[in-house]
Amino acid sequence: MKMQNYSTSIEVTASLEDVFNHINDVSKWWVREAAGICTEFEGNSSTLDDEFILRHGDVHYSKHKLIEVVPNKKVVWLVTDSKLTWIKENKQAWTGTKMIFEIVANREKTTLIFTHKGLVPQLECYEHCVHFWDRIIKEWLFNHITLTEKCGKERN
Repeated sequence: MKMQNYSTSIEVTASLEDVFNHINDVSKWWVREAAGICTEFEGNSSTLDDEFILRHGDVHYSKHKLIEVVPNKKVVWLVTDSKLTWIKENKQAWTGTKMIFEIVANREKTTLIFTHKGLVPQLECYEHCVHFWDRIIKEWLFNHITLTEKCGKERN
């Protein structure tokens, strides 16, 4: 029986290069307030071997390393350490998983396919993580790409 990794996609009118650059600007699309807590970003997220940390209070901690960067095509993060305090059993469930961003030209549009390899339905955190990944990719990253593109500059 094959385990199904979480995957989702978005389609935008931005170029491959724009989508690639927006993905790598993690602090601009992932750092948000949720449940009254602001996410903190520390490190770098744009070139091979860069490392960064995302911390959301004492609820979420994850350290990421860029292990594959193919300009305008693909970005892969390896989670080298994690602590999800709201999980009862395996609080390090994300450690060793990969976040894969694949960018594909699709006529006049660009498709971004996101896969969290290792986030499978058998994990205690799966349903909760799916809910938040849908929000992070389909809202936060989507809006970061499309609002920047429409305005031609970053919004404040």
